[in-house]
Amino acid sequence: MTQKNKIFFPNLDGLRFFSFLLVFFAHSFSTENELIKQATWYKIIKIRMFSDGDIGVSFFFVLSGFLISFLLLKENEYTNKIHIRSFYIRRLLRIWPLYYFVVFFGFIIFPILKSYFGQTPNETANPVLCSLFLNNFDRIYNGSPDASIIAILWSVAIEEQFYLIWPILFLIIPKKYFGFIFIIVLLLSTLFRIFFVHLTNIDLHTFGVITDMAIGGLGAYLIINNIKFQNKIETFPRKIIVLLYILILVYIFFKNEIFASSIMQILKRIIMGSTFVLIILEQNFAKESLFKVGNFKIISKLGKYTYGLYCLHGIAILISITILNKLSLNQNSLQIWLIELPLSFILSIIFSWVSYHYFESFFLKLKDKFSYISKD
Repeated sequence: MTQKNKIFFPNLDGLRFFSFLLVFFAHSFSTENELIKQATWYKIIKIRMFSDGDIGVSFFFVLSGFLISFLLLKENEYTNKIHIRSFYIRRLLRIWPLYYFVVFFGFIIFPILKSYFGQTPNETANPVLCSLFLNNFDRIYNGSPDASIIAILWSVAIEEQFYLIWPILFLIIPKKYFGFIFIIVLLLSTLFRIFFVHLTNIDLHTFGVITDMAIGGLGAYLIINNIKFQNKIETFPRKIIVLLYILILVYIFFKNEIFASSIMQILKRIIMGSTFVLIILEQNFAKESLFKVGNFKIISKLGKYTYGLYCLHGIAILISITILNKLSLNQNSLQIWLIELPLSFILSIIFSWVSYHYFESFFLKLKDKFSYISKD
């Protein structure tokens, strides 16, 4: 085989890790203690800043749309075609093994463990839908699963749905019209949000959130094909860069207020997604960045394990809470911060490290055999 064309984004792993942290914090600080719930820090951290992981998930979606679209566009440029079979095999080898382990754990192991600890399993999730990567629709119709680790997988399911459709669009649409793919998907997703803005679970619906992937893809398309756009990103003014990171903090602190109205709910994915894709582009192409996250070696190294961190942190949090409940070591705010949170985080890293090196790596080596472009 001829040497593969290499594409390397040294700052993406760090961005992935920060996205994971937003999700991790949203799933942490679990307590039934009313005194803790009334604490000022809890109201600020848990209720205001991290009531859900929507911002982190949205960033993941935009990043996936950018990276997958960039690789598909470059593959087409280098080989003059989209190798759709190889694309699906690569995604299968990357996503499926760990995904189905978590599904197995959630439906088989979790009820056994719950019964062992004297609780009654009450799983409402449909194993068929979850096995077919339709978890988001399962949550829409059946509510949140009893096993929190299955609940986490709804966003992975949406990404897999995206991977199923995206390369087909590049395959059937002539190269000169590639740019219209992103615009049309953006318009259709926005129309969906207009007609179904009243739905409380619109951000669980594939058509409601595919805006994120389309915006990420549009960023990839423009940076590859539009010299003027590329020059603007490369010479991004520092004051604009500062504004982008301030916007992230504003979203974290004031998301509920900013997106309270119907019109802002409709535009939410476009507004946040545009900010996220500009940060992705700034980190990877701007010459005058305030910092490059790839320079933070520990963060970037942890970012390599992000898929495992995302899928397995629910197990880590569950184990931490169960153990500390038994030991009565999560009964006050200090114990939550100094014991429960660090323990959950450390276990998440351990589980993802073991998963990556002793489980996922076998499939990743196979995956590389079907790559036409190397990301390393």
